[in-house]
Amino acid sequence: MVTKVTSFSRDYGNILLLLPRPSPTACYGSPGTLQYRSARRQQSSLRDVATRPPKGCPRGYLNSVEETTMKRVAVIVGLCALLLSAAAWADEIKLTNNFGTVSVTNAGIVSQGMELKSYGLVTAGKGQSLGTVSFSTGAFTAAGACTVSPLCSGTFAGGAASSFIVNGKGAWIKTLTGTTSNHVTLFSGSFVGPVTWQLLSIGPHGYTYNFELSGTIRGQFWDGRTVSGTTTQFITLYKNQWSVDHKGNIGLGRTNLLVPEPGTLGLLGTGLIGIAGTMRRKMFGV
Repeated sequence: MVTKVTSFSRDYGNILLLLPRPSPTACYGSPGTLQYRSARRQQSSLRDVATRPPKGCPRGYLNSVEETTMKRVAVIVGLCALLLSAAAWADEIKLTNNFGTVSVTNAGIVSQGMELKSYGLVTAGKGQSLGTVSFSTGAFTAAGACTVSPLCSGTFAGGAASSFIVNGKGAWIKTLTGTTSNHVTLFSGSFVGPVTWQLLSIGPHGYTYNFELSGTIRGQFWDGRTVSGTTTQFITLYKNQWSVDHKGNIGLGRTNLLVPEPGTLGLLGTGLIGIAGTMRRKMFGV
């Protein structure tokens, strides 16, 4: 009787792949017959004819041994697929910045003088910096009723109206990039989507306003790779000063960049292709 069932269990440990198959005698013949003996002779590399369909047997018919093998292969392929996302974004680089000022208006935010204090495992010495960080945003949109905009929570526009740039300087850049220049743009991109502007607290007598600016960034790494990540900047606005020149101070900034590793993906893909090819040859003789 021909069984035509194709199903995948949600449990990776019980993946089933059942393809149409005939009865054993329909493919191999009965023991002792000429057809059976001929089938055994065709299996020069295998001892048991039941482990592999002989030539002339329709392809795609799996016996019980092959079904077990396919289960194992399916488990391996499933595990490899789960690893793909981790392999694609396997390396995270953390940056910190400090100092600098920002100009905050309804038209957007523009930073100045931010110092790059750490990049991955490299940390600047006391009183020194590894380079500069700068960013800008688009126009402000209040989250609700706002007496004095943008001295309230809301969002700033991202996209083409924004930017986020990290520049490195010093001898450490030569070691990192392999270039002869002491000044390299490590990352150049922009904010993706709205940039959150969250009012955290208001100081005594309403003189200081503490904000958290956060958003997703995307752009080009120094070696041409496309990089995504997130940044969070803590900003303080002093009402008396802001009312004069709209400026504030940056206390601390943290940025995480997820760097893709295409080489790892290539190795995994090649491995999957190799597994599929090996099983095809062993099971179907092609």
